[in-house]
Amino acid sequence: MPADLTALAAGARVVFFSGKGGVGKTTLAAATAVAEADAGRRVLLVSTDPAHNLGHLFGARLTDAPTALIQHDDGACGAGRLDALELDPAAATEKHLREVGATIRALMPEHLHREVDKYLRLASEAPGTHEASVLERIAELTEQVAGEADPAGRQSTASAQPEVGYDVVIFDTAPSGHTARLMELPEMMTAWTDGLLKRREASEKFGAALVGLGGKSGAAETRDARIRSVLTRRRTRFAKLRELLSDPARCAFVLVLAAERLPVAETIEFAGQLRAQGIGVRSLVVNKRSPADAGEFLARRRAQEKPFVADLASALPGVPVLNLRLAAEEIRGLDGLRSVPGLAEGPGAG
Repeated sequence: MPADLTALAAGARVVFFSGKGGVGKTTLAAATAVAEADAGRRVLLVSTDPAHNLGHLFGARLTDAPTALIQHDDGACGAGRLDALELDPAAATEKHLREVGATIRALMPEHLHREVDKYLRLASEAPGTHEASVLERIAELTEQVAGEADPAGRQSTASAQPEVGYDVVIFDTAPSGHTARLMELPEMMTAWTDGLLKRREASEKFGAALVGLGGKSGAAETRDARIRSVLTRRRTRFAKLRELLSDPARCAFVLVLAAERLPVAETIEFAGQLRAQGIGVRSLVVNKRSPADAGEFLARRRAQEKPFVADLASALPGVPVLNLRLAAEEIRGLDGLRSVPGLAEGPGAG
């Protein structure tokens, strides 16, 4: 059983909090981020959920760029700090399509560029485009972790504070159904980019033959090199993200749920989907457990929760479970988030 919230992220460079909507994963992700920052780590907290609640939770206005929420300069908390951002899906999609469009136009004859633009306008509303955009942004943000180098060996353009470098990036994700789909994408995107690279390679071989005949310009060779560089960088980025997600030493997946029938069933199914993709679950957090010693009503609720928690432990043996009691008051602000570790129940809670 995890001893406390910091055990959920201990040693990890990237942590994902996921679960069914309304179970409290945003609160748990934020409380863990605060605990990590107070313990001296440099933390970036990211909400990928379109229904952003992170800013409301902290009582701060958050944007798509990092906003400083905690800054420990010295003392017991060392250089711990917490920055947070709420990912802007529309901006991420626009940027993603702009970059993809530039790559596709470079691959196509000029007289087809208008068709490419038409395709991209349709693609902006197509299923999967939003997920691909969010994935690209997630990959970019994981490169903010100190030691996780940019695929091109450069500082990411998303880094508004490149001198910071984070010890850990914590993601508060969309409900589990969306996240399951998202986690499938790195492999798909790698394969898609591999296909473009092979097509590019064939084109370059044809171009090399033209050079021998005096039919290819230096400008065309420069364009080929630029396209190959873009494709290789994207391919490397997705492959690195896929490698990171499947490395339990660097990546922790924490599933948050309520002790009720549907959240337990969905959690078990989601853990199976992750396992099939080679992604392990580090911890389970059963949130808002009813106290057994606060009146008959809550005691009856506690008794109803027990078999669901038992089902969870039986279906996912070996995955540590942290039980958190229902808070007496709404959790908001830094003080509220710092009270969350005190809600942890001891070993043997059923």
